Amino acid sequence: METKNKIALITGGSRGLGKNAAFKLAAKGIDVIITYRSKKEEADAVVAEIEQSGQKAAALQLDTSISKSFDGFVKQLSATLKEKFGKDQFNFLVNNAGIDAASPFAETTEEDFDNLFNIHFKGVYFLTQKSLPLIADGGRIINISTGLTRFATPGYAAYASMKGAIEVFTKYLAKELGARGIAANMVAPGIIETDFTKRAFETHPQLHDYMNSITSLGRVGVPDDIGGIIAFLCTDEARWINAQRIEASGGMFL
Repeated sequence: METKNKIALITGGSRGLGKNAAFKLAAKGIDVIITYRSKKEEADAVVAEIEQSGQKAAALQLDTSISKSFDGFVKQLSATLKEKFGKDQFNFLVNNAGIDAASPFAETTEEDFDNLFNIHFKGVYFLTQKSLPLIADGGRIINISTGLTRFATPGYAAYASMKGAIEVFTKYLAKELGARGIAANMVAPGIIETDFTKRAFETHPQLHDYMNSITSLGRVGVPDDIGGIIAFLCTDEARWINAQRIEASGGMFL
């Protein structure tokens, strides 16, 4: 699959891993649409940088925790594809949007649980479903999981459980969409230094050194370690990778 004239949609693409993935995709000649929840100025800055590199880009507001908004979002997405890109469909869906909400199992409230469920599983499930008519045959779906589905760290029972559901869901996507030539895979990062994990590092000053010590490559990950993997999965070289969990953790807890 040539990447020229292809379009990727990245949820939560205004910061962190999504932002890095947007830049990596643009570097491969792929146009990009990112979503943001509230900080439009951050999203506009990403769009401007991508456009300065020679690729087309756009930003759309979306709260992935509100599934009732998805019909309206898909209509807006369809209009943006036609007006900005001259296309009826896009090629790559990267379900990246998420929040970090660590809480010990015994202290997790139902509200906490529902919020994680809505963002990390229900939102991914139904946004993907609603987007299917706009995803071109031969496209790719990339879901973001976590190393926490392989190893257990206290405080992430609910979050990791949602990501475990995503891993099963991804296999079903690969099975049911294979007839259209759409591959579905998941990228599972270890701990990465982003806004997503900033609170954890600030709350626990010793965490950084500890994570360095239990990672085979000796350091905490950065967004640049992940974005290129997402971009690679959108290339022709990755065409035969399907229904796979690709952990990118530097070798945590081996």
